[in-house]
Amino acid sequence: MAERPLVKFTLNGKTLEAPEGTLVIDAARAASIHIPHYCYHPGLGNPGVCRLCICEVEGAPKPAVSCRLPVKAGMVVKSDSPRAKQAQQSSLEFHLQNHPLDCPVCDQAGECWLQDYYMSHGLYTSAVREDKRHKAKRLQIGPKVMLDQERCILCTRCTRFLDQVTRTHELGIFHRGDRDVLAPYPGRQVDNPYASNIVDLCPVGALTDTDFRFKVRVWYLSETPSVCTSCARGCAIDIHANLKRPWHTPDARIARFKPRVNPEVNGWWMCDEGRYSYSEIDSKLRLRFASRLAEDGKPEHVASAEAAKRAARELSALVEEKGIDGLAVVLSGTLSNEDFFAARRLFIERLNVSRLLAAPGPDQLGAEDAILRRKEKVPNHEGAAALGFGKRIRETSWSALKDALDQGKLWGLWVVDRDPVAVWGADYANKLAGLPFSAFVGSKANGFSTVAKWVLPSCSFAEEDATFTNFQGQVQRARVAAPSLGESRPDWAIFADMLGELGRPVAWETAPQVFAELARAEPAFAGITLDNLGPHGRRLGFAAQKEPARA
Repeated sequence: MAERPLVKFTLNGKTLEAPEGTLVIDAARAASIHIPHYCYHPGLGNPGVCRLCICEVEGAPKPAVSCRLPVKAGMVVKSDSPRAKQAQQSSLEFHLQNHPLDCPVCDQAGECWLQDYYMSHGLYTSAVREDKRHKAKRLQIGPKVMLDQERCILCTRCTRFLDQVTRTHELGIFHRGDRDVLAPYPGRQVDNPYASNIVDLCPVGALTDTDFRFKVRVWYLSETPSVCTSCARGCAIDIHANLKRPWHTPDARIARFKPRVNPEVNGWWMCDEGRYSYSEIDSKLRLRFASRLAEDGKPEHVASAEAAKRAARELSALVEEKGIDGLAVVLSGTLSNEDFFAARRLFIERLNVSRLLAAPGPDQLGAEDAILRRKEKVPNHEGAAALGFGKRIRETSWSALKDALDQGKLWGLWVVDRDPVAVWGADYANKLAGLPFSAFVGSKANGFSTVAKWVLPSCSFAEEDATFTNFQGQVQRARVAAPSLGESRPDWAIFADMLGELGRPVAWETAPQVFAELARAEPAFAGITLDNLGPHGRRLGFAAQKEPARA
């Protein structure tokens, strides 16, 4: 398809350039000029039903909606002229005609477009004297979605998402005029795997998340760009944390995940499976302190850094005594690129482990679909592969490890964020407990952590600066959204302490230092820096893509 020619036009006195036929609202967005709107969404089309994005077009007999107005050469458009402002105010008043005055108790307060637009484009005295029409309130229309029909402005964003994206068609607009209501079709509930996206799409407080309702006011939340780690898609997200009022929800610092726009990965959406995984970060199963099983079988606390060094010394002595073939290492695709790089330095380059499992098995597989969800429920298996795991390094399997354990060939097992007890069954807990050496590194307790001789707590992804590589090879950055709990630390820091104790000291003090060395050492990551990752990330092989074509 031939590219459309660029044309020049004027918007609010500024000369802009855009491909001919581009919608004025899109051209304005590209130029960082905001035109008020409700119904328009770049991922859902432009029905033109809210009439709020009205602008004045020079030479036109009447104002036009910018979401349906294509750019033409020489066009002069104004969204801030007195005539345009008056039209926007009239549309806004129409939306407020039957809207309830319950802002103080509305869970959308603080991020409601109706509030924002009234303050920036309205500020009028209402001419409406009739009673407002009342509709149903607090309707549970899905496991996680609550509907207030009085607040709905009928922008149709939610119905279009369910019709165009999930194609599950649970909601519709019924009746006519001021009797219009948003409601589920008879006998239906909004319970598809992406249902809560309609809460994100709702510009007012008509659709709210039952999981988040009345937990915390949004102006108390911090917002940190990150990556969802619930599957190999690695959706770009924002982590909203309640750090300003920690006494309000002491066991729930992380309040919610929201999708962050990334055209290279997830577009505008995320699945509910990833969305509600936020609760795992402050789970009651979180490990906060390192420990070692004493001779009486009870765990004794050991300072985290000291525990890593002592475990390394004990492991080294057993390798010398029994040989490396009896040691098995199980790594998880939940590890970051930095963690895998440090793990390679420790287990492959220093210890030369021959039994290593890093590939996702039955413990890390689940449902997938054609929208976003991937079968692999770990975020970084592709990063592990780019660093040699599964390619340059011979891998074992769960069944092979089980056979080796049954045959008495294993004297030690080092597990990172996985659970052999869950995979093999509770009957194997005693066998694993009888190993001369066992260690668990992870953020949450599980069946294996209760029998492992060493337990070293690691951070969750929301508590560290890290990078992850999704199944497409897109490298993205996660940032610290909340302080680490207890003495938990990044996995790479634990491995770095062990390397130092084993005579291979490293100079890493921060995750960016680990990534910089990784990018220098690994061709797939060459040319990628934390600075040029940007909000959307970079593909593996970025340096090769940037090289000029050879004649």
